[in-house]
Amino acid sequence: MKIEFAGRRAVVTGSTAGIGFAIAEGLARAGASVVVNGRGEQRVEAALTELRARLPAAEFTGVAADLSTAEGSSILAARITDADILVNNLGTAHINGFFDQNDSEWLDLFQLNVMSGVRSARHYVPGMVKRGWGRVVFISSESAINIPKEMIDYGMTKTAQLAVSRGLAELIGGTGVTVNAVLPGPTHSEILGNWMAATASEQGISQEEAEQNFLATMRPTTLIKRFTTTEEIANMVVYVCSEQASGTSGAALRVDGGVVRSIA
Repeated sequence: MKIEFAGRRAVVTGSTAGIGFAIAEGLARAGASVVVNGRGEQRVEAALTELRARLPAAEFTGVAADLSTAEGSSILAARITDADILVNNLGTAHINGFFDQNDSEWLDLFQLNVMSGVRSARHYVPGMVKRGWGRVVFISSESAINIPKEMIDYGMTKTAQLAVSRGLAELIGGTGVTVNAVLPGPTHSEILGNWMAATASEQGISQEEAEQNFLATMRPTTLIKRFTTTEEIANMVVYVCSEQASGTSGAALRVDGGVVRSIA
């Protein structure tokens, strides 16, 4: 199978590090022109420098904009008016206590994890439909299915992404545009990687030991017995954005190492 995106433009939100960065690199390796997004100019420029060093022949554009706000989403839409591929990767998570959180914390996370993708899809999908081809991918999480008690707000936002993804796929069915969600499990992303590094330092153990302790206590159903890599997540995204994946839409595709105990 040869995946080729020559002539396609891809927008990957939250792509200055971690899973988003790996997705941007993977799409560019297959020939796409990729738009890299982050909140600050410094992070965007650093990501562009690294990507261009790895792939000198690829085409990258950077847009610094805070997509958790309507204003930031408007900046992206004004700079990049059309896209063939949209990967809604932007998101974050925080360990918290349900009874200690206030309304603004819930709403802020919903704006970042959910509304950023809603706004981007609302802008880019009509053009895809008009042209008769497009790919939209929401980066959800196995936490959408296994709601973590230490991050109930995060689980809620990831479940919401599945609802938006499936509903949008239903809405534009038969147009040549597919909409899917990808559900990573524990991954060597920037957020979880930093958390594991901090845990290892606090406990005086190696990061690998911290990760194994996390899996044993928090995700004991893992079948691969390790964290996935960001490249493994990106591989699924690159495939589902390809021409070869034209028969897949409205799906929730897990790259969770078997954490979710389900045969469907």
